[in-house]
This record gives sequence, C-alpha cells and structure tokens, in this order.
Amino acid sequence: MLIKFKSAASNDVLMFETAAKDFLRCIGKAPDEATGIITVDQLPAAIDSVRAAIAADKTQPLAAADNAGKEVASGDDELDERVEFGQRAVPMLELMERALAEGAPVVWGV
Repeated sequence: MLIKFKSAASNDVLMFETAAKDFLRCIGKAPDEATGIITVDQLPAAIDSVRAAIAADKTQPLAAADNAGKEVASGDDELDERVEFGQRAVPMLELMERALAEGAPVVWGV
C-alpha cells in the first residue's frame, strides 16, 4: 500500500507503507494511524529527527553482517541493493523544509 504525504508548500511524496511507518516512527508519530498531520510547530523537531536519522544511517555498514558467510555471485552484488533510510527520507525532508518555510502543515493518508 502507498501512503501519500501532502503539503500546500510542495508536491506530494508517496512512500510504501513499510517505509512510511519507519519515517513516522522517526519523527515520533504513531505509525499505525491511517491519517495524520505534522503541524508547523512540530516541523522543526521532525526535521531535526530526520536529519539525525539520516546521519546515523550513513554510519551503518552496508548489511555486511547480514551477508556474512554468503557467497555473492559475480555480477550479483547484494550489498548494492540496500536502500538506506536517507534515500527514502530525503524527499520527505525536502517536503518538510518547504512546508516550514511557507508555514504550511504536512498531512498524510492513503
């Protein structure tokens, strides 16, 4: 299922449900709510949380522990297939930054 994040300040951002729930947990929102809002007052803290999570994610090794003992066939590099939190969160970070600059909330729903 796709979750749509919207703000009058920017284009919509679509995320798969799993990624959206990870994102919502990151900003301190209940991930199981079908709809919700990040108010303008909540945006600075949410932006800081996402930036910190992106920075922390960059320090994590690329699933090396998950692939320990596995042989990777030539041309089949499983480590390159990992999508980091930051790759998924950057569009939302940009949406929130624009929303904050324009004083608009961010809402989400199906």
